[in-house]
Amino acid sequence: QVQLVESGGGLVQAGGSLRLSCAASGRTLTMGWFRQAPGKEREFVAAFTWGGGTRYADSVKGRFAISRDNAKFTVYLDLNSLKPEDTAVYYCAASTSWSQVYNPNVYDYWGQGTQVTVSS
Repeated sequence: QVQLVESGGGLVQAGGSLRLSCAASGRTLTMGWFRQAPGKEREFVAAFTWGGGTRYADSVKGRFAISRDNAKFTVYLDLNSLKPEDTAVYYCAASTSWSQVYNPNVYDYWGQGTQVTVSS
């Protein structure tokens, strides 16, 4: 059983930046970030892929960056050039599979979520 704890959310003006952190209680195969806005389904944001690569949703490509500190079992998500439509609860997730890292159904563990609100 792996526990995930997110932090770093908050209120920011459009164009601003935030860094989200996700601390895992142990080693995982891969980790990703998802988000869910009110009234919408949970959607993929970013994740690591096999071979050390990364994958991003088109809506955040070029603005968000996922990174990790393996020694600390921590994953980060840097959110830059934020837009009001980025407002959502952001979740980190851990998976024991490298396949379909964009698919929330393949993730085994989830954090409690952290709220990001972007004002216009």
